[in-house]
Amino acid sequence: MTILYTNNCPKCKVLKQKLDAKQILYEVCEDVETMMDKGFRSTPVLDVNGKIMTFLDAVEWIKGE
Repeated sequence: MTILYTNNCPKCKVLKQKLDAKQILYEVCEDVETMMDKGFRSTPVLDVNGKIMTFLDAVEWIKGE
């Protein structure tokens, strides 16, 4: 699982906090060039085994874990 993350993004920090609170292990990608190559223009994005989720979808997914 990977979170595409930027330091100046408030939603990114919230998503990380929610993952940490549920003790869900993840990797962080802060490489903007990688994000752009994958077609992402905003963060956060959560990649769970190839399933791509935006902030709201990711928050809902975390609630179910």
